[in-house]
Amino acid sequence: MKHTVPPSAVPPDEEDRLDPQLVRIGLVLVLAAVLASLDGTIVNVGVGPMASGLSTTLSVIQWVSTGYLLTVALVAPLAGWLIERFGGKRMWLASVAVFVAASALSGMAWSPSALIAFRMLQGVGGGLMEPIGQAIVAKIAGPRRIGRLIGVITMPVALAPILGPVLGGILVHGAGWRWLFYLNVPVGIAALVLAVRIVPDDRGERQTTLKPDVLGLVLLPPGLAAVVYALSHAGGHGLDLRHALLLAAGFALLAGYVVHALRIRTAPLLDLRLFAGRGFTLASINTFLLGATLYSSMLLIPLYFLQVRGLSTLQAALMLAPQAIGTAVVTPLAGRFTDTYGPRAVVVVGIVLTLLGTVPFVLPTAHGGFAVLVAALFVRGVGFGAITPPNVAATYTSVRRSQVSAATSARTVLNRIGGSIGTAVLAVILQSALADGGGSVGDAYVHTFWWSLAFGALTLVPAAMYPRRAPGQD
Repeated sequence: MKHTVPPSAVPPDEEDRLDPQLVRIGLVLVLAAVLASLDGTIVNVGVGPMASGLSTTLSVIQWVSTGYLLTVALVAPLAGWLIERFGGKRMWLASVAVFVAASALSGMAWSPSALIAFRMLQGVGGGLMEPIGQAIVAKIAGPRRIGRLIGVITMPVALAPILGPVLGGILVHGAGWRWLFYLNVPVGIAALVLAVRIVPDDRGERQTTLKPDVLGLVLLPPGLAAVVYALSHAGGHGLDLRHALLLAAGFALLAGYVVHALRIRTAPLLDLRLFAGRGFTLASINTFLLGATLYSSMLLIPLYFLQVRGLSTLQAALMLAPQAIGTAVVTPLAGRFTDTYGPRAVVVVGIVLTLLGTVPFVLPTAHGGFAVLVAALFVRGVGFGAITPPNVAATYTSVRRSQVSAATSARTVLNRIGGSIGTAVLAVILQSALADGGGSVGDAYVHTFWWSLAFGALTLVPAAMYPRRAPGQD
């Protein structure tokens, strides 16, 4: 095989080796990515205490999660331009600094509005840390080592959303909900200090003539925000005239962005030409739906244990541990299963397992003992662990190497937008069912879990169209 990179004095076996310095750089950068991914779900166990402490309702306080995910999705497409304009290391340090400062402010929030605003500021840092860090790692590692390095450092990022509620419950029980945010401060500062010393400077590689997609910024982020807000309201109340107009305006902005992105000659904010490939399109649809399923359930399940089962915050967190264990056990094996059985079989089996693990939650509460729920959550975790790796692989194997950065941004946007819509809609459905008064609290959760189950079932449609065999198989 011929190398496409310039010849090097370093022997090939040494060039391919994951030297300790490279691994250290990857681990420092992934530390911030773990914080960003963890923050998407760690607050969910604390939603109840937050609502009580700040004297507000579930439909309002859920924007602590929804606002964060939405902001991540809105800023992630800017990562590529920021790297080229200001340098990867500089922008990574800036994004971590914003994240740390916003975390401290969130912990000191004095009202629901202040907390939501600080969480959205936190999302600005969180939305940039992960893609910028991935780009730095890919550039330093080179094409020959990136696969193995990513395999080493992405396990914590994949597990973080599942582990979030467990860690969150422990923190809320031991120190109070404000420590869900204060935790980020010392870890983030440590990442900053280490990165200043370890990560190499790349300022000489900047392209100062590169211009941002200004019209894309005007069309895409406001359009997404309008659609998410309107759909979250419709989830429990139906669309009144004001929100129907907002939804229409959001779709009009998104339609305008589609036309703009397909006509622009320079790099668009979000490259829609990627969707010309069938594999990328299927993986993207599933990424969106899986985001809706995962992040919304990470809000719903802890609240179920708190409000229906009467558990303490710590007990509710420990009940979620089997799901994290199931994901941790299967995720490292999913790549091997995909090579043996093909991506379609692995993804479909994973989705079916997540659905089976959700079924006990839609049954009347009297029929679901704790042992059944523990087993169900483990099965859900196994399912999520099986789904994610082949879905990520399908995203990247269907694009050219030059499109990897754009594909990463698109995947992050779709996953977090799915999560923000799913979380907002299910929270409003639950709030509406609880306020209806026609049944018990348990009945309201059963009703909402049926909606969660429906979100999960939708992922079977694109998964059934995945290729039978992994790339390179006969």
